Amino acid sequence: MLKELYKEGYTQNRELSWLRFNERCLLEATDPAVPLLERLKFVAIFSSNLDEFFSVRVGVLIGMKALKEDHVDNKTGLNAARQLKKIYAAAAKLCQKREEIYKDLKKEMRREGIFELSYEETTKEEKEWLKKYFLSTVQPVLGAQIIDGRHPLPPLQAEVIYCAAAMEYHGSNVFALAAVPSSLNSLIRLPSRKEVRFLHIEDLIQANMGSLFRGAVIKERFKFSICRNAAVDLGSSLTDHEDYRIRMLQMLKKRKRMDLVKIEASRRPSLTVRRYLDRELKTEDCTSLISEIPLDHRSFFAVGSLMEEEQAKRLSYPSYTPKLSPAFRYKRNLFSQILKKDVLLSYPYESMEPFLQLVKEAASDPSVLSIRITIYRLAKRARLVDYLCLAAENGKEVTVLIELKARFDEQNNIDYSEKLMDAGCNVMYGFEEYKVHSKICLISRKSGSTLQHVALIATGNFNENTARQYTDLAYLTADPGIINDALAFFRNMMLGVLDGKYRKLLVAPVSLKQTILQLIERETAKGESGRILAKVNAVTDEEIIRALKEASCAGVRIDLIVRGISCILPEVKGKTENIHIRSIVGRYLEHSRVYVFGSGRSEKMYIASADFMTRNTERRVEIAVPIVDKDIRQQLHTYLDLYLQDNVKARKMSSDGRYRRVRSEENELSAQDELMKIAPASKEVLQVSGSMQSAHKGKVYATKFVDPKKKKKNEKKD
Repeated sequence: MLKELYKEGYTQNRELSWLRFNERCLLEATDPAVPLLERLKFVAIFSSNLDEFFSVRVGVLIGMKALKEDHVDNKTGLNAARQLKKIYAAAAKLCQKREEIYKDLKKEMRREGIFELSYEETTKEEKEWLKKYFLSTVQPVLGAQIIDGRHPLPPLQAEVIYCAAAMEYHGSNVFALAAVPSSLNSLIRLPSRKEVRFLHIEDLIQANMGSLFRGAVIKERFKFSICRNAAVDLGSSLTDHEDYRIRMLQMLKKRKRMDLVKIEASRRPSLTVRRYLDRELKTEDCTSLISEIPLDHRSFFAVGSLMEEEQAKRLSYPSYTPKLSPAFRYKRNLFSQILKKDVLLSYPYESMEPFLQLVKEAASDPSVLSIRITIYRLAKRARLVDYLCLAAENGKEVTVLIELKARFDEQNNIDYSEKLMDAGCNVMYGFEEYKVHSKICLISRKSGSTLQHVALIATGNFNENTARQYTDLAYLTADPGIINDALAFFRNMMLGVLDGKYRKLLVAPVSLKQTILQLIERETAKGESGRILAKVNAVTDEEIIRALKEASCAGVRIDLIVRGISCILPEVKGKTENIHIRSIVGRYLEHSRVYVFGSGRSEKMYIASADFMTRNTERRVEIAVPIVDKDIRQQLHTYLDLYLQDNVKARKMSSDGRYRRVRSEENELSAQDELMKIAPASKEVLQVSGSMQSAHKGKVYATKFVDPKKKKKNEKKD
């Protein structure tokens, strides 16, 4: 029997490791080399990450705690209750660090003439302007209510800011609530011609609570937001005639009523109010965090929209447009070019446009017979879906396997599945117990009496927005072995077969983990001549961790570039001395996965959709594709070498699990900056139809003050 992993002394808790990753995101807000507006965004990213962490991971642990099982974490020996205790303590410390960082950022903003104000800090003239704005714009759409026997507490929604007050009203002590309307802009710029002066709408509503309840004596007021448990069980197995989408919609409704896991408040309420909220909200397994910074963290992304263009540009990252790969001649058929040579696209340094154009061409090509694709996450407005619908309307056989269980994208995927079905696409959903997380597209066409196929296999989603924000790789090929496996993969998916056989592709849950373990064992047998290099987002799989430790003990050099969670500790004497782990948090979210085993002629290289996590290797449908083309292998080695040389954004993990910045006396090198510089660009210009543009405009969070004199002047010009 194997010894419990946590007793061997070279592993750490998954959740605490993730919190350290999020801390690295927060620390980007302290880097003076990062432009001011971008540093603000890192505070927002940290906060958004933390909310999702509580909704998902903490929610799972609370469920385990409720079952009162003796199950313990195999990396640390901690049960659910002890893990939660450590998580709450660590999260509270991080939020306190966030407060301090935000105060420093506000000081820097003021030096730039940007003033984020509380209502009390505004001048008399500004208060008069705000009163008019409140009465004309805010109050008419504000749903404020007294909470009593006839007005029960409404179901509170996650990601909504609530302004609350305890007050005496018509002789009774009551609680009042006003939800900040999502239809209103989060930031309000005040009428100042020289400086940028603004406040958050949540503060304006809180300041005007008295005017909403005339005659009330307000005793205390505060703002708060909540996180609900998002770990919802789909329940019993589907019947033969039950529509999976209906079950998912029921799950989404249930999620809105799940128990609270976190409350974030602007101040600590009185004991009386806390007892009231505990009773009404059932906060037994809920942690409370106090946050003096604005609760609508997303609004930090909009601060730049309040400024003049030049100032906002100066305080942001230099603009970068993903380059059009020079691997193609865009006036010629892309399908035919892929038949002749493999192509690797590297996002966001290169554009996703070649893939989109490939699908668009296929949609109208009379020779194309079918398009098959798996979809996990999509942009809110996806040209890819438009092209797939066009293909179906043009008589192509379009098969789309869309995963409805993609967390927090369920509704988006349900909506797209309906649109695709309406256009005539054959739409399938993922398996009940397995998420389909693979990223593969297969296009088939007839040429004379033969069939031709090209495939794209990627590390990241077919999402046109995140392809500009995440680092990912996409491999376009007509390799016969890969094509045969791709054809078999889609046949198996249509038949609901998980245990199909594949010769070149590694497919989870069938062969991916098994092959990774075999390749680690192969390198272990080489001893000091062995070599393992992997770039992944997380390392949690117990069997892979054990295998890596054995390889290290055999003398194999192991370099892991891990964005987030790493349950294996590096450089532990006698255990993982030859394992070196580094993490990079920068302008773009690291998302690509690359596995390299061996060196020279015996080297095996893959790009994959899977991390070294049990959920990926055992409970998801994933694909890793071998890279055989010499030029592309060299391209990937250059890519990985830059990450290993990074001494600007890289942090190295120590044997205690903590990360420390990589220090070097050599010239500074940032892998992401260097990849932006060296990405080759096509000299061609690719025209994209205006009706198909993917420039999705999200919510504008800022109300910008316009000088009435300038407005009249501009109207005359128009």
